[in-house]
Amino acid sequence: MVQCSDKQSQTDLDYHRILEWASEYSIQPTAKKRLLNLYPLQKFNEIRETLKLVNEWKELRDAGDLIPALDFEELFLEIKLLGVQDSIISMEGFRRIYLASQTINDILLFAEKRKERIPEIISILSKVYFTLELINELNLVFDKDGNIKDNASDELFSIRVRIRQLRSQINRNFEKEMRRLVKDKLLGETYETFVNNRRVLLVQSSYKRKVPGNLHGTSKTGSLSYIEPAQNVALNRELDHLIDDEQKEILRILMRLTRFFSNYKSLIIAYNNTLIVLDFIQAKARLASEMQACMPKLNKHTQMNLVDAYHPILRKTNSLLGKSTIPQHISLNEKQKLVIISGPNAGGKSITLKTVGLLQMMLQSGFLVPVGATSEMCCFEKVLSDIGDNQSIDNELSTYSYRLKRMKYFLEVANPRTLLLLDEFGTGSDPELGGVLAEVFLEEIFQKESFAVITTHYSNIKSKAEQLKPAVNGCMLFDIQSLTPLYKLSIGQPGSSFTFEVAKLNGFSNELISRAKTKLDPKKIKMDSLLHEIQKEKNYLERIISENEKAQKEAIQAKSMFEEKTEKLTSRLSSQNGLQEQLNKEIQAGKKMLAFIQRFDVKSRKKNANEVLLNDIKSLLSLEKSKQTFKAIEKKKVTQQQNKKISSNEHAKVHDLEQDKIKLGSLVQLVSSKRNGTVESIDGRKVTVIFGNARLKVGLENLKFLS
Repeated sequence: MVQCSDKQSQTDLDYHRILEWASEYSIQPTAKKRLLNLYPLQKFNEIRETLKLVNEWKELRDAGDLIPALDFEELFLEIKLLGVQDSIISMEGFRRIYLASQTINDILLFAEKRKERIPEIISILSKVYFTLELINELNLVFDKDGNIKDNASDELFSIRVRIRQLRSQINRNFEKEMRRLVKDKLLGETYETFVNNRRVLLVQSSYKRKVPGNLHGTSKTGSLSYIEPAQNVALNRELDHLIDDEQKEILRILMRLTRFFSNYKSLIIAYNNTLIVLDFIQAKARLASEMQACMPKLNKHTQMNLVDAYHPILRKTNSLLGKSTIPQHISLNEKQKLVIISGPNAGGKSITLKTVGLLQMMLQSGFLVPVGATSEMCCFEKVLSDIGDNQSIDNELSTYSYRLKRMKYFLEVANPRTLLLLDEFGTGSDPELGGVLAEVFLEEIFQKESFAVITTHYSNIKSKAEQLKPAVNGCMLFDIQSLTPLYKLSIGQPGSSFTFEVAKLNGFSNELISRAKTKLDPKKIKMDSLLHEIQKEKNYLERIISENEKAQKEAIQAKSMFEEKTEKLTSRLSSQNGLQEQLNKEIQAGKKMLAFIQRFDVKSRKKNANEVLLNDIKSLLSLEKSKQTFKAIEKKKVTQQQNKKISSNEHAKVHDLEQDKIKLGSLVQLVSSKRNGTVESIDGRKVTVIFGNARLKVGLENLKFLS
């Protein structure tokens, strides 16, 4: 596979530190080695597949899914032995196979329940399958501690029964003889020990001839003799034979087991390969979680838009120091191929350039990158840099000679899919001559249609950027009042180097600075002063815009809260009015019933004394029922007409505002404020939209589709 960068560029951008960082999360040596030897690739599809894999694993972690632990050890030795006739895999080797089979089974069960969410991981697991045959076969032979079971074979069972019987007999004989010798006071202070796996008595050497048995040597001082009791000599010899028989039977069992597992060689190879790939992926995913990285939108065409992009190593260092890191926002596209960054020293120019280069290398190596979720990136054929002082004593190259050779190489290989990262462009020689040559190089890069991020102090380079159509100037913002860098990139105009301001900040007197200014061309001083004013105005405008965005966000939230409260109040008022109306009806009905009760003649004995009253009651009830029926019909008609009108209005509104076209990533406009934003997520009719630095959740009906 073809690399997209050279070793020097990878060194310039501290790419190796990312690899070392990632390798710390790997479990086994093969994944660690792959991570340490990783390099940026060119092929878009391979990069995208790897990124999707890492992203799926990271999303599982972030969602709190309990991913089965990758509890495995590599199986290269076992796989090699499976291909050799009459070979024997060790007990430790079978333990490793057991772990691999169990781990794969656990992962397959876990993945099956989430297959809709992790299609790329499912693809990786396609070469293995769930089976208990290997585990069951191993469970017949090994116990839970990894030892061979007694009943692994009939022969082994018989041998071990005889071994236990012999050991019991040997121990009884030994205890009996030891008690006799203790009573006769023939033993030393310590009664026994082991020599060559034999239990022996520690007999005082002066009495050794009184104790029958085999002599196995004496202590260093010679005061004690090691004697094996005579009654155990033959038994111990028989025990040695049985132990040898036991080992031979174990080897026979392991050989049989190895032959059985040879039938599963392809599956065991797949186990090993799959687990190594998963180890590689999970290391990248764990790194991404620590970096707070994500997968940006990938473009096939050369277009990059980094939003809230962090240099991961800088952010990690700052975090350890308790310092915050300011993210950068930079774009490269067909209309903005060359970004020329100027500004004061120590203002963040180089770190901005390195951020772009390192994140690009990481992406093309299959790493997720620490950028905002709305960021877009692409793949370049070449990512090359010229950063720092790289003079070579061995080759007698000065810094400038080295940089010239790099530039010559860049111009030879550059094409429309090349990204160049040039720090302190043109420095190292006479400022005027170096600046002129740098200008010519810039023109050549323009002719090659390459992409580039360039930092410079040269005025002619800044001026040239204004003349070349796909080039733009940018500057690192500087607080004029406090004379401190803001470490924030602003695109649109070049920046001053703030040479005299920084000198003053570092203790130079006004007199020295004034003398220095007299030696400059007045036009250059005027230009620098103009840049000061422009940046001052821009700082002011950005502050006003930020305050306005904050106020607008607060206004939208306040309006939303007001509308919600108004809706609740209206609903409550309507409910209360309904209750009041119902209460009035019931009061009127009660009065009528009371009048009927008063008319009722209880004392009269006439048969039809209350007939008129009953007829009046029936008439009233019939009338009330008719009214209710009529009102229900009228209410239904009104509701149908209102629904029809609302549906018609909503259809017209949706059609007019093209709300049916709104989807993730769409450019939309908030109807109430005419403000444009990008759709981040959609939940039913609730849409989360990013307006600049603000993120708001609004109703779909309040948006207009733009593109």
